[in-house]
Amino acid sequence: MEHITEIPTVKTPAERFTGDVYLNLIESPTEPARLAAGLVRFTPGARTNWHSHALGQVLYITEGVGLVGKRDGSVARVSAGQAVKCPPGEEHWHGATDTTFMAHVAMVVGDGNGDGTTWLEPVTDEQYTAAQTSGGE
Repeated sequence: MEHITEIPTVKTPAERFTGDVYLNLIESPTEPARLAAGLVRFTPGARTNWHSHALGQVLYITEGVGLVGKRDGSVARVSAGQAVKCPPGEEHWHGATDTTFMAHVAMVVGDGNGDGTTWLEPVTDEQYTAAQTSGGE
């Protein structure tokens, strides 16, 4: 057993996120294990860029209300205690609503070359605004 007594908080890189987003990395994919997990906190209006994961992703919402959007325009409104599974290769984004904070534990299984995430372009303000009203899956 390894008891980790402090996990530093870092601000996420602006080239992958819109707004203020903070990460506490819980586990990174180190062979032979491949789990990457982190607590991610989004301020109101903050969100990831579009991205996908080679082997999929699970998000477990721990606080607040958030949105998870797919390329087809569908949006899930999520809150504490709920989870979302994004299948391998599915392009998606996630973040807080425009009025609330949101935190989730993000979990991915690495592909042997890191965490298997492919980062894409930012979610536009128009896409984000539309998600505010369409979120309800």
